[in-house]
Amino acid sequence: MDLFNVVIQTLDSTIRLSVPLLLACLAGLYSERSGIFDIGLEGKMLAGAFASAAAASVLNSAWLGLSVGILVSVALALVHGFASITHRGNQIVSGVAINFVAAGSTVILGQAWFQQGGRTPALTPPERFDAITFPGADAVAGVPVVGPIYAQLISGHSLLVYVAFLAVPFTWWVLFRTRFGLRLRAVGENPAAVDTAGISVAWLRYRAVICTGILTGIAGAYLAMVQNAGFVKDMTAGKGYIALAALIFAKWKPVNAMFACLLFGFLDALSIRLQGTPLPIIGRVPAQFMQALPYVLTVILLAGFIGKAIPPKAGGVPYVKER
Repeated sequence: MDLFNVVIQTLDSTIRLSVPLLLACLAGLYSERSGIFDIGLEGKMLAGAFASAAAASVLNSAWLGLSVGILVSVALALVHGFASITHRGNQIVSGVAINFVAAGSTVILGQAWFQQGGRTPALTPPERFDAITFPGADAVAGVPVVGPIYAQLISGHSLLVYVAFLAVPFTWWVLFRTRFGLRLRAVGENPAAVDTAGISVAWLRYRAVICTGILTGIAGAYLAMVQNAGFVKDMTAGKGYIALAALIFAKWKPVNAMFACLLFGFLDALSIRLQGTPLPIIGRVPAQFMQALPYVLTVILLAGFIGKAIPPKAGGVPYVKER
């Protein structure tokens, strides 16, 4: 296999692996821009993955599975909002609690409902989102350079992949070109000023966490119904935390978040590609080291190359209305 084909396949894997990170990162962007820190991205993704796979298996419909996954994730997001916005609880504790609840309940419910060790049944084609082939992709696949780029990198992905990347310009437009986005950014910086203008701080933040729930639900559905053919225990594998790292690395900007997630997806794809492959001088590297490589490099990038990242000023601070 020549070098060009290896590069194309690695980039194709990069796109596929970066999608759940990108969706979760944009989810955290909405929440944290409004001043609500959300450590529970991992738990909402996991719950969304289980709910979507279980519903798709029972109802025999990928669209119904996606809808149920989003509803469950939004419900957990509202729980986080109720704890941290209405009751002004500790946002970190609330997010961690959601992660624990999702990790335990998905396995227990999976075993109780399907008796497959916490898994859901394998999903059949009507219960999954198939790849979309663009017009002319098969015809130009053999054309040097342009053919593989169009047929493998641009075409041949599921609908949720295109939704994830289209969500980037949409999020930029919402945050920087709409009244809602202006207010959302303002409430994350100075909620008292927003409240003085007669705008409900709580309602703005609730809408932000609902956006978070929608995007994490789609991310979970992607893991269960596109990347895999069903739900397995702890299938998110820390992706929610890596998405948070990407969000900090991107300094809470949507376009930067996309490139950060592509970088982490590339590291993951590279680790899979290099497993079992002898490297020059070093030789054969243990598979466990290659599996840990993306997480190690995530820490290195955050520690050494991020520079100064300034979060929203009101982030993590419950708003108490002055009387």
